[in-house]
Amino acid sequence: MPSDREAAILEHGFTAVPRDVDEKILKGIKNVKDPIPLVTEDIDFPSEPLVHQVQEYAKGRLNEQTFNHSMRVYYYGRVILQTQFPDWTVSPSTYAIACLLHDIGTTKHNLHSTLLSFEFHGAFVSSSLLASLSAPQAQNDAVVEAIIRHQDIGTVGTITTLGQLLQLATIFDNMGGHAELVHTETIKDVVAKWPRKGWSECFAQTIRTENGLKPWAHTTALGEDDFPEGVLGNKLMEPYD
Repeated sequence: MPSDREAAILEHGFTAVPRDVDEKILKGIKNVKDPIPLVTEDIDFPSEPLVHQVQEYAKGRLNEQTFNHSMRVYYYGRVILQTQFPDWTVSPSTYAIACLLHDIGTTKHNLHSTLLSFEFHGAFVSSSLLASLSAPQAQNDAVVEAIIRHQDIGTVGTITTLGQLLQLATIFDNMGGHAELVHTETIKDVVAKWPRKGWSECFAQTIRTENGLKPWAHTTALGEDDFPEGVLGNKLMEPYD
């Protein structure tokens, strides 16, 4: 029987996986298996009161485009997990909370109320929220780590399973990255339920706003121009924007 620490690592997605998706996770191939045309009805959304409270909190603070993005990230990530990496372990509830809160730092209030980069401030806001809702400390820690590192794209070292899944799903929705991991019919269904409503332009503007306010922002590590231009050049999602 695993110890409490080992059980928490498995439940909340703390198992280390490589940061390098292309060479060390996919090992040079486009996908582990051909994607399956799963739809939102095939993927359960957690019904726990904690998740519902976090969802209501996020919905009340994020603009519609960002909230819908957060929900799409949940469904894309669950599909990627189920079809490509079924041996990865992470609680759907912990993943849902991370998805719902990963961009909480991009609200107008949160961007302007701190000198911190949005991921870091958003992580602290999320930690305080989860503590107030009596979330387990390991779950709180997992969500905070994943939010801080969800734009920590690279090839050296490791990241938590939760963090890597969040990265894969956000990059898929934002830039069309690793397009072969999710079936086109899945995209159509997810977007129909959680419309993009010009998400590419919305997010690109958020990037530019933060970089203008905070020239030191961690987002600049992805390229001050390359990142927003990559978001705007998302050909995979262009038909749905």
